[in-house]
Amino acid sequence: MNNQLFVAVTFIGFLTLIILVGTYSATHKQNTTADYILASRNVNPWLTALSAMSTGQSGLLFLGQVGFAYKIGISSIWLVIGWAIGDYLAWLFFFKKLRQISEETSSDTVSAFLAQKTSGNRWISIVSAVLIVIFLGSYAASQLVAGSKALSVVFGWDYYLGSILGAVIVIIYCFSGGVRAEIWTDAVQGVIMIGSLVLLLVVAIVDCGGLAELWTKLAAIDPKLVNLSPANLPFGFLPFFFGWIIAGFGVVGQPHILTRAMAIDSAENVNLALNIKTVCGLVNSFSAIGVGLAARILLPELMSGGDPELALPYLAQNLLPSMFVGLMLAGVFAATMSTADSQILCCSAALTQDIFPQFANSYKLVKLATLTVAMIVLSIALVGDKNVFFLVTFSWSALASSLGPLLIVRVWQKPINTPVALIMMFAGMGTALLWSQLLKFSNIVYEVLPGMVVGILVYFIWSIFNRNQLPRKGVEG
Repeated sequence: MNNQLFVAVTFIGFLTLIILVGTYSATHKQNTTADYILASRNVNPWLTALSAMSTGQSGLLFLGQVGFAYKIGISSIWLVIGWAIGDYLAWLFFFKKLRQISEETSSDTVSAFLAQKTSGNRWISIVSAVLIVIFLGSYAASQLVAGSKALSVVFGWDYYLGSILGAVIVIIYCFSGGVRAEIWTDAVQGVIMIGSLVLLLVVAIVDCGGLAELWTKLAAIDPKLVNLSPANLPFGFLPFFFGWIIAGFGVVGQPHILTRAMAIDSAENVNLALNIKTVCGLVNSFSAIGVGLAARILLPELMSGGDPELALPYLAQNLLPSMFVGLMLAGVFAATMSTADSQILCCSAALTQDIFPQFANSYKLVKLATLTVAMIVLSIALVGDKNVFFLVTFSWSALASSLGPLLIVRVWQKPINTPVALIMMFAGMGTALLWSQLLKFSNIVYEVLPGMVVGILVYFIWSIFNRNQLPRKGVEG
């Protein structure tokens, strides 16, 4: 009973800190929709970096990535390395220009940026915004569920209680200061994520007898666990690895992360934020892999009769003092909320700025949209079935394949018309769907690669046939 009390006190302390940071951020806000959606494009690069890291990694870092390493071993490292390379290249080559051009064109949302200066651009705004609401809304629901899974392990709660708690906290601080509150709290959550993961990693390795013993014991369980080359790759390692690089590059289609680049205080600070984010993100990812490997030794029963995705909370309960179990639980919950809040605000911005632009300048209606989206997301989390969670697993690849190619064209300021933009979005998303669900090729190459390739191919085919009619720069109606 005392142990549970210490865990609860630590966890409640974390929740209180998050709410206080979010509400304090309101002292810096302006009561305008531009400030609510993009924090007046004045966010410090350190805050941008930590927010982008925690938003991008989400609860899947603590649950999915740990469980993945638990099951397949050290070869899970290639997913992390490939994803990090792709993510870094996307930020390096596109996000600085995204910051510059979005301000020049007064684009406050991703859909507005995609639709800029195009005849018939309302269709681009509406279609891209609908895709954002569908896929980000479902993804946000999965984050609430992920956080509630961790709470159920430690406190024995029903899943719905954790989902409700996460939704209420997100609503409180998002209402207080919009995206500024979200970014500030994300930064705090990012620090907690790093500290809790590194702490558990060190304790777990010591409990295994050190790194050498960890390796030896993994090999004794199954030699494949210490094999750097993933098993069962029909076309070999390179297509598999390149597919994960493109998956990381798919960040160019993720609105909840793109808005970080759009909100930073200067385009010149994008690369600084990128370097900070990359270092912190790799520390988190490698720590998660290490925790998964240690859990395979210390919690072997999860492989046969349990859920490997719950390895981290179980390991924390077994190895850490009660106060640090609370910290670990706070880290998991931080990861889920830092993603859910970003996605909820992106969805509400898509609704009020792009789908129903007549509400765009109403500060109160924009906040009401946030509440509405949060309630819808919570409902999905509470009653969602397998079809909903299919959308969750597909959301990253769907957004990357549908919005990513068009965003690249826009950042490069290449000419395009509305029909081609729409075809690019649907062709990319359709290809990713076909690849993953009908052809079942995702275990060979992650579906973001064919999805984005087809989207770009549509543009190149159109530009070749219209080369003589295209202006050298700008956008064709």
